[in-house]
Amino acid sequence: MNIPKLKIGDLIANVPIIQGGMGVAISRSKLAAAVAKEGAIGVISAAQIGFDQPDFETNTVEANKRALREEIRKAKEMSGNKIIGVNIMVALKNYADYVKVAIEEKIDLIISGAGLPTELPKLVENTNVKIVPIVSSKKAAKVIMEMWEKKFNRRPDAIVVEGPEAGGHLGFKIEELEDIENHNLKDIVHDVLEYLKELKLSIPVIPAGGIFTGRDIAEYLKMGASGVQMATRFVTTHECDASDAYKQAYIDAKKEDIQIIKSPVGMPGRAIRNEFIKRIEVEKDKITKCYGCLRKCNPAEIPYCITKSLVNAVKGNIDDALLFVGSNAYRCDKIISVKELIDLLMLELKEA
Repeated sequence: MNIPKLKIGDLIANVPIIQGGMGVAISRSKLAAAVAKEGAIGVISAAQIGFDQPDFETNTVEANKRALREEIRKAKEMSGNKIIGVNIMVALKNYADYVKVAIEEKIDLIISGAGLPTELPKLVENTNVKIVPIVSSKKAAKVIMEMWEKKFNRRPDAIVVEGPEAGGHLGFKIEELEDIENHNLKDIVHDVLEYLKELKLSIPVIPAGGIFTGRDIAEYLKMGASGVQMATRFVTTHECDASDAYKQAYIDAKKEDIQIIKSPVGMPGRAIRNEFIKRIEVEKDKITKCYGCLRKCNPAEIPYCITKSLVNAVKGNIDDALLFVGSNAYRCDKIISVKELIDLLMLELKEA
């Protein structure tokens, strides 16, 4: 098959892949720039991105805003001004502040999940920034479409449809995650595509979650998707912004090591079962500081601080960290360059 380009408004990516945003700081400028340079779309995660700024402990929001600004500038420069997006979770406190920074730095697109980005069109008004909500069902896609249309006379520039095999926080109930056969990405993508067809709308649909090979990509393109979003595969690249220990944890993971966990704010997520997970199953972590990262988080009630556990992950303190992964992380077996990975995926896609 001829490999189609991924078109989101006037943005055209020669490689139909969006690299998923991964926080804390797993995908910053180094990874996003390398991906964009190869013709795909590189994405920076805004979640606690300023973790290594000198005033992060005392001035967290400003540290994050400053770091986000710096990382977007670096990614644009390193990629030769190719397509760079930012993933900003709706669940973040100061969500609008981070959106504003991204707009000021002329980001190409904003991808937003972990809640429905109901006010995003208003925040990007009178800009050329593309807005891409993440949904996990036809129902969520319908809610966003109707709300944006009614309130802002605006439609999504693309829709990321994230299935139950993704890493990190998931938009599914525990019982749905345990019954993937009846709650799978292909069915959800099919439903969203049919919904848009009924409306006679041509909006790019981007499946995400558990997509691992070029053959997987081909299957979704044949269904009518415009491209895919992949995250896990990009962790085990030289350019990934995470520590070597983090990358090695993916390579060492076996299928049975990957499990569904409950995050401090009650959302299910997928992570590697490590010493940290075993410990918090039997005892609460001592929380000495609240970073005010998530809206629905009460330090007095939560079993551990998600910021601290994810910062430990990116720094390589693996035994004291939450290691978010997609369902296929155990299939990662070596660290390669972003170029090698994309070349391999495109070869597999052509062969499929």
